[in-house]
Amino acid sequence: MQETPDSDEAPTSAPRNSDYVQTLARGLAVIRSFSAEREAMTLSEVAKETGLTRATARRFLLTLTELGYVRFDGRYFALTPRVLELGFAYLSSLSLPEIAQPHLERLVAEVQESASVAVLDETDIVYVSRVATQRIMRVSINIGTRFPAVSTSMGRVLLADLPGDLLDEALAATEMTAFTSHTITDEAKLREELDRVRAQGWAFVDQELEEGLRSIAVPIRDQWGKAVAAVNVSSHASRTDLDSARRDLLPPLLVASARILADMAIQFG
Repeated sequence: MQETPDSDEAPTSAPRNSDYVQTLARGLAVIRSFSAEREAMTLSEVAKETGLTRATARRFLLTLTELGYVRFDGRYFALTPRVLELGFAYLSSLSLPEIAQPHLERLVAEVQESASVAVLDETDIVYVSRVATQRIMRVSINIGTRFPAVSTSMGRVLLADLPGDLLDEALAATEMTAFTSHTITDEAKLREELDRVRAQGWAFVDQELEEGLRSIAVPIRDQWGKAVAAVNVSSHASRTDLDSARRDLLPPLLVASARILADMAIQFG
């Protein structure tokens, strides 16, 4: 049964080809409208976040509720754990998390700070592996958590590795949000920082994503030298500054990256 678009719905961009399924795109937009900051939303809030009319958003939400991906308490809609099924096939076929996990555990045991591995997805980083010692952020980080690449140490080592044209596209599509008073929001300054990261091979972010949080990251490269992921160590600002991070955290971080790369080489021949 083909859905008839609502007459009062905001126009959408033209599909790239005749196989484009607008209904599927809208349903995914509804799912992606939920986040750590928007765990539960009313119908009106979902409609606002997606740009859909209330009637269209309601149909998608009720369909997702019927399928078990969304729950409704009479006022608020929220995702259920079943949405994890949508990404399970990808994560289960991705060898990197399984390869990285024991090396993260070894790294955390050595430095006594939390460590993570993430990949770049357009303008965000996505966590694919993590070992935490204690919670140092207001937002809980889990597998699949996303943060803006420009404000994270892992994001910056991955952005710094992009060819110039792809980096230009990524920065053009990025909303420069000031998460704290330390966040770099000027594109020229950000590019200077990415040049520094590219030259030194690692990134240090000082309380730009959250007050009190510092992190240092290095890339994980494939056999052709391309940064396919990044690994970081994060710490509270009271325990770590730039000098101590470079002295105490960077060497074991580089070792962990090299070990992950070596295991990837074995895995992929």
